[in-house]
Amino acid sequence: MIRIEGLSKSFRRHRVLDGVNLAFAAGERVALIGSNGAGKTTLIRCLLGEYNHEGRVAIDGRSPRTDRRATLARVGFVPQLPPPLRMPVGQLVAFAASLCGTDPARIHAIAGRLGLDVTPILDRPFVRLSGGMKQKVLIAVALGRDVDVLILDEPAANLDPEARKTFFELLAERAERSTMLISSHRINEVATLVNRVVELDLGRVALDDRVADDVSLAGVLACRVSARRADPALAKALAAWKFRDLGGGVEWEGEVAGPDRLRFLGTLSRYVGIVTRMSIEEDGR
Repeated sequence: MIRIEGLSKSFRRHRVLDGVNLAFAAGERVALIGSNGAGKTTLIRCLLGEYNHEGRVAIDGRSPRTDRRATLARVGFVPQLPPPLRMPVGQLVAFAASLCGTDPARIHAIAGRLGLDVTPILDRPFVRLSGGMKQKVLIAVALGRDVDVLILDEPAANLDPEARKTFFELLAERAERSTMLISSHRINEVATLVNRVVELDLGRVALDDRVADDVSLAGVLACRVSARRADPALAKALAAWKFRDLGGGVEWEGEVAGPDRLRFLGTLSRYVGIVTRMSIEEDGR
């Protein structure tokens, strides 16, 4: 699906990518990791046809640089930083839908599943939306189309836990037929989303390895948390995950999306001196 051969890119005299060779097949969910300056963003920009470069990049046999419109019609992209677009949300959705001949209603429906009703904000400039609303619109634009490749740069960073759960379900619906490239600075943020990890360091591939693929993107975990005493900060943190207080502010239960297991445990780790018991198991539904 994606082939990268001898990809190199320099800015002035600085070599950002240096002879990268990679191939990604349909159904692969790849974590692209590395520190700042490792070359992740430049690699993504080359895949999107934004840069001239040395070497060859092809998506489904086409060059995203020389055959950009046809190639990008089959690619969904969610950037890490929302662009400062001043166009109204409705115009943005209509334009994105027209690029690949899809019905804007499909994009509206995806946004609705993420918890965002776009009807009241169709005339609002995209740049005026909150961070979470921008992220939901961009995800809806990327996933509301029939695409073969999803390129996601820190895609769930601004989403609340409920929206993240829906986002993972949306990815699961496309897992068999799409190639997913998920960029992140931290492997723990994406470890449970992927079946392959590629690490870049100083513009070269430092690691390319398969990982266990045991977590269902649509899976749900039933959780229960107990504390030695009531604590407002812990209660607020669990409320953000939509957990239910079972009484007295010392015991809660709720659900966590399977791919969010590590993120949830990271939240609880801040209250290790208060939490006395925590159970987490697959929901049998």
